[in-house]
Amino acid sequence: MKTDAPTIHLLSDGVMKSDGGSLFGQVPKVVWEQVAKADRWNRIGLGLNCLLIRTAHGNVLVDTGVGSKETGETREGYGLPSSKLGKGLREIGLSAKDIDTVILTHLHFDHSGGCTKIDRSGQTIPVFPKATYFVQRKCWEDAMNPNERGRESSHPEDFTCLQETGQLTLLDGDNEIVPGVSVRETGGHCRGHQIVQVNCGSEKVVFLGDLIPTQHHLALPYIAAYDQYPEDTLEIKRELLSQAAKKGWLVIFGHGCGERAGYLEGRNGEITLRPVNL
Repeated sequence: MKTDAPTIHLLSDGVMKSDGGSLFGQVPKVVWEQVAKADRWNRIGLGLNCLLIRTAHGNVLVDTGVGSKETGETREGYGLPSSKLGKGLREIGLSAKDIDTVILTHLHFDHSGGCTKIDRSGQTIPVFPKATYFVQRKCWEDAMNPNERGRESSHPEDFTCLQETGQLTLLDGDNEIVPGVSVRETGGHCRGHQIVQVNCGSEKVVFLGDLIPTQHHLALPYIAAYDQYPEDTLEIKRELLSQAAKKGWLVIFGHGCGERAGYLEGRNGEITLRPVNL
């Protein structure tokens, strides 16, 4: 059902595992393990969260999870599950053909892998055949030509065919994608990283991508070693957390596991989360 104000559904492509030390950067393990327990390989569970936004102008999907193409060492090393996004869409009455717009916070494989799949002839094709895919131009340029640090995270086979099929739109900075749904370029995690802002009537919802990947990263010094520009991450985090707490925004974490969303509250100079289930 289409309504005047956008409505949201928080979906999941499953849970992956990633190195805890890399996720918390300069924070020592003796500190971060108090809030996030690691397995015997020092890996932390991360949700592969995606946001479905129903609007009067079509269905918008934010991020696509890992998808089903990864095999071998990558699947084993990250403990990748079978893709669950399609099932999540079906549970709310939608199929891949019902998605009109896909917004990608960035092009790392755990956010863009579900954009494409392998068909019976072995060709890579879009999962969402009718959708227009939106990504920042800077992000696209870097992902198409990753350097030595970025090659493990960016897999061109996840998104190259989108340009070939004419479904790709490159953005240059902040933009309104459809009425009520806009993107804000933040950088920090990588060039062209963007967050998604949704005006749901009287409430504002912000999907944070990897800017603040989990509830454990609300503390300002908690910045992943994966971030290309950690000082930029720090500055935008400081600004965004203050705004979200003061204005009562609902925030959604791209990799939140367990506590995936909530409202921020400032207490004694610290930001805390009041979690909600979506």
